[in-house]
Amino acid sequence: MKNKGKLLLISLIPVQVIVLQILKYFPEFVEVYYSTGIFPLISEALRFTFGWIPFSVGDIFYLIFIILIVRWLFKNLIKVRRDPKSFFLDVFSSLSLIYLFFNLIWGFNYYRIPLHESLLIKKTYNLELLINTTERLIKKSNEVHLALGFQDSAKVEAPYNNQQLFDKSINGYQKIHKKHPNLDYQKSSIKKSSWSLLLTYMGYSGYYNPLTGEAQVNDLIKHYGFPVVSCHEQAHQLGYAAENEANFIAVLATINNDDLFINYTGYIFALRYCLNEIARRDLDRYKKMLPTVHPGILKSYQEMQDFWKSYENPFETISKTVWDRFLKVNNQTNGIKSYNYMVGLIVNYYEEQPF
Repeated sequence: MKNKGKLLLISLIPVQVIVLQILKYFPEFVEVYYSTGIFPLISEALRFTFGWIPFSVGDIFYLIFIILIVRWLFKNLIKVRRDPKSFFLDVFSSLSLIYLFFNLIWGFNYYRIPLHESLLIKKTYNLELLINTTERLIKKSNEVHLALGFQDSAKVEAPYNNQQLFDKSINGYQKIHKKHPNLDYQKSSIKKSSWSLLLTYMGYSGYYNPLTGEAQVNDLIKHYGFPVVSCHEQAHQLGYAAENEANFIAVLATINNDDLFINYTGYIFALRYCLNEIARRDLDRYKKMLPTVHPGILKSYQEMQDFWKSYENPFETISKTVWDRFLKVNNQTNGIKSYNYMVGLIVNYYEEQPF
């Protein structure tokens, strides 16, 4: 009887895969009934339950989960030769259950309507539009850089600690939800990760924990990266699973924040993406535009690049490859490399709007 239950769970794996493949063709259904229907209730309940706790509960859950897996493997690998059937039944029935639970509490968001459609903006653009937007971003980034009281050659230093940046990040969402109701963010649950060093070696600035609904930020990254990463993970809490879409929402939330420093982090983040895209399309034009960016801003870019370079290791390559494959399996066809779509959202959204 016990094995029948496990076989039933295993038989659900192909059923789940087929259902997800079908959902690709019905994003409106996912958007209405899950992403803006069921999921906000799940997400708010999790944030209400765990948000008040000052440390990351999800990190503890993951640690316990890893310990239990290692313990189970240690106990059962010795038995695999004696009873391989029972071993594989346990493994695949557990994977089926985890996969089902993951999709129910988070994964269906990968199949919702693309952000450019829900915001009614184009996703394609030409080089001329890209250059125009980038020049406006350079001008605005330089202006805010000076407005913060730093010389053009000086690197901006954060006036706040991490917790203050967490607290202030919500303000941007309070501003943009008036125009975009789906971006209404309540019941904050954003914390520094207890696994920050491991995240750094893996090459990640943060992550969303679907088990607890917590947004986790790598505590080791530079402060001018904190607001953007915080808003990125908060976008995941709102059900925007695609990394490029969460990046764009983070730009909206930081640029619309009442705090000038947080504005600055959003502008230079968007600018870096646009400059990189120009470099890919027209290297000569990129070389001409780069000197117009304040040296202090370029120093911040270099500092962040040096930070990540100092932690480069083979494990990062493996983890990024696995994550890239995970995204592609979950309806994100470009995987990690989706710069063009992110830039397209910035260019088209701000084509006729002042920064």
